[in-house]
Amino acid sequence: MGKPTAGRQQQEGKGKGRGASGVLGGEDWPPLPPAAGEEEEEEEEGEKGAAAAAFLPPPPPRLPCPVAMWDLGQCDRRRCTGRRLVRKGLVRTLRLGQRFGGLVLSPIATRCVSPADRQVVAQNGVAVIDCSWAKLEETPFHKMRGSQPRQLPYLVAANPVNYGRPYKLSCVEAFAATFCIVGFSDIATTLLKKFKWGMVFLDLNRDLLEKYAACSCEDEVLRVEREYLATAPEEDGTDPFDVDSGKEFCNLNRPARG
Repeated sequence: MGKPTAGRQQQEGKGKGRGASGVLGGEDWPPLPPAAGEEEEEEEEGEKGAAAAAFLPPPPPRLPCPVAMWDLGQCDRRRCTGRRLVRKGLVRTLRLGQRFGGLVLSPIATRCVSPADRQVVAQNGVAVIDCSWAKLEETPFHKMRGSQPRQLPYLVAANPVNYGRPYKLSCVEAFAATFCIVGFSDIATTLLKKFKWGMVFLDLNRDLLEKYAACSCEDEVLRVEREYLATAPEEDGTDPFDVDSGKEFCNLNRPARG
């Protein structure tokens, strides 16, 4: 009596399309009903996943043009604004020897940033060289190549390391200044807001940045810079943090006493 049963099973197996490996195929088999308690577990896992997603930081804003830097590792990691922007996904790092097609902000450049660079920035972006001002002679500028090297006109730093000092801008300040001058102030604001003191840079340099941005070419920017420097009060070179200088200074972060 067992043989007919075996033959019937073989015939049924052929009709069902069972392969040599024994895996079902050929038809869409209905899913098995969930075991008791599985539905509740799936709902709980879904709720936990949604709750975890609610605490994730939002993705970084997508900038409309490339923003990059060469990191030479000469700066304090804790204070380096360029590295912080890299960690936040707003700036990408370039290798030594890697070429950049947009504006390259360099201390050894011979031309100045101007609104005439707007198209270059819009299409190819901006890159900075993240090096220490105290180690310029050791910096291999020849390994950081670009067809559009530029330097920035007179501006004052707002970063905690070089606050109030002209030209000594941090990476984020250099990016922001360039974007303001070429007419992309919204990008400058996006980058500066990543730092508590960032918007102070715009406050300190608002008049100059607006005048630079109103120019049409490099010559006009340089003329604005010369006119400002001709009328600006001379600096005596005294460090306000030097307690042995014999001079008294007010704290710029506090209101003056009456």
